[in-house]
Amino acid sequence: MSTPVDERSDFSLDPQDMREFEAIVERYPTLRSAIMPTLWLIQDRHGHIPDAAVTWVAEKLELSEAQVREVISFYTMFRDTPQAKYVLQVCQNISCHIMGARSIITHLEKRLGIRVGERTPDGLFAIEGVECLGACGQGPVLQLGRHLYEHLTTEKVDELLESLKQGRPMRADTDRATEA
Repeated sequence: MSTPVDERSDFSLDPQDMREFEAIVERYPTLRSAIMPTLWLIQDRHGHIPDAAVTWVAEKLELSEAQVREVISFYTMFRDTPQAKYVLQVCQNISCHIMGARSIITHLEKRLGIRVGERTPDGLFAIEGVECLGACGQGPVLQLGRHLYEHLTTEKVDELLESLKQGRPMRADTDRATEA
């Protein structure tokens, strides 16, 4: 059961998440260094980073709310508003573009009946075009949360969509949660 971490808001973390937050803080030499893993923890549990969480993170990591919001707004993987369950981010940078990213985006738009920047009426899928996902040699690539799907083909995209519709995402080529 989640309990509010701040009586002034509806933001909450369950006891396990609080232990995970404490473990994150212990891994870093300064509180500020724990910002990205802390934001990931919150987003993983809530689907986005609510305003109340920004306040909480700022207080816990001894930062200003503006500093927390700078990180959220700079990195495309962080969300400050509720999103579709599956946000499909397709790299559009030059390397992925040359390797066929446009055809992947077009295929996703046709299959899902939406355009880049939109989400399906059921809230299940959204498509985003993003700049450089840092896998230029593996393009075209699609990021879903912390998971990177490389060397995409329309067949691989179809397989991914079907697995997500069934609630069982197929294995990613790279899991960014365990990198570094």
